[in-house]
This record gives sequence, structure tokens and C-alpha cells, in this order.
Amino acid sequence: MRRIEDIASLEAIYDTAKPSDAAIRKVTAHLTPAYRRWIEASRFCVVSTAGPEGTDTSPRGNDGPVVRIVDPVTLVLPDWRGNKRLDTLRNIVRDGRISVMFFVPGSGNVVRVNGQAMVTDDAALCASFEQQGKHPQTCTVISVTEVYAQCARAIMRAGLWSGADESAGLPTMGEMLRDATKGEVDGEGYDLDWAARAKDTMW
Repeated sequence: MRRIEDIASLEAIYDTAKPSDAAIRKVTAHLTPAYRRWIEASRFCVVSTAGPEGTDTSPRGNDGPVVRIVDPVTLVLPDWRGNKRLDTLRNIVRDGRISVMFFVPGSGNVVRVNGQAMVTDDAALCASFEQQGKHPQTCTVISVTEVYAQCARAIMRAGLWSGADESAGLPTMGEMLRDATKGEVDGEGYDLDWAARAKDTMW
């Protein structure tokens, strides 16, 4: 197959040298009032980072706003319990570039923030996110460089918020672990224990 190796060839296919006026003017270097309202309503985001080993994309969620807005150019993302791989945090420590996509259930639009990030274990900041007597061990502080909304076409095409449960018959986490370890992990046992384990380790 033909590999496209230069920008001119790519633009010749898509004619991206002429984006719409709105596609250009929607980009800001800070949170506008509308972008702020959107992000404050978002309980789920996807975080992308880059490091020496490559790229990483990770979901983040909360039962309220997924990030705290400090000011129009500063966000704070608490690091709640996860798989302890630290892929995202390791990347940020070595390469501060970050992109975050904010979703709101029911809306086809997505708001993206690009910027530079740092990881901190500041005791007062971490304690300020306390949930059920627990707090994150670290927080990621994001310095915003770009904010813009992305159109709804992708979510509309996917029917993401259709309300239909399409998970029936999909592999469980236990089954995926069983396959990845060639049977060394008891997938059925993992699935049976998951609900109780998640309840005890949510925060």
C-alpha cells in the first residue's frame, strides 16, 4: 500500500489547507466562560501523554467534576485509585506534554485541552480532594495552552449515547487477563471478586 510521507501529499487528499473559519476561531489559549461550564459538567475524561517508551492514553472519572478549575489556565486532576502502573504519571514526570478530552453523557461534543503538566504530592492540595476519608496520593496540575471544542460527528456516528447496552457477550476483564497470561490468572475468580474489590478501593 502507498505510504503518505509528506504534508503536501496529505493535504492534497483532504484539502486541509482550507479549514472552516469556525475550526480556526474556536481555539483559545484559556478557558472561556463556555468552555469552563463544559469542563465543570464533565465527570469523565481521557488523558493522553507521551514519554520515552511511547504514548499512553488513560481514562479518568469522578462522581463530580473530574478536574478542578483553579483559574482560566490551570486545572488540577486528582489521581484516584487505578491499576498502579503509573504510565501516565511517569510520562508527565519526564515529558510534560498532555492532552485531555472531556466528555459529558448525552452530548455529541467533546472539549479538548492541550497543555503542560506536572505531578505533585502537595499534602494540602491532595487532602482538599478527600472522598470518604481518603485522598489521592498525587495530583496532576495542568497549565493550559489550547482549548477547543470538537464537533459531534464521531459520537453521532458511533451512537455512543444511544442508551443501548452492547456489552452482552463481550470478554470480561478476567477473561482478558486469562488470555493475556495464557491461563496463569484465574479469570473467573478475578471476575467474582471484582465487585467487592472495586467497592473497597474506589477512592
